[in-house]
Amino acid sequence: MNTAYSRQIYMINLKRLNGDSFTLNAVLIEQVQSLPDTTISLINGKKIVVKNEAPEVTGMIAEYYQLIGLQRVLKEAGEENE
Repeated sequence: MNTAYSRQIYMINLKRLNGDSFTLNAVLIEQVQSLPDTTISLINGKKIVVKNEAPEVTGMIAEYYQLIGLQRVLKEAGEENE
């Protein structure tokens, strides 16, 4: 397996308010809010404000969950919003 690819699938690409790009482990995300800037709360309590719109961020998270099969598991457990 390509090591660079295997690392990339655990991340989503985002932009800070100053325009700098960074990657974030999607599994660490607990909540995404528009306050009005998009604020991502992580499971460790840290908050990150990004330039990306909330629907874009949640879409990237959903794509990641589909890629690893987590979305199907959440749906079966009744924890996914429909």
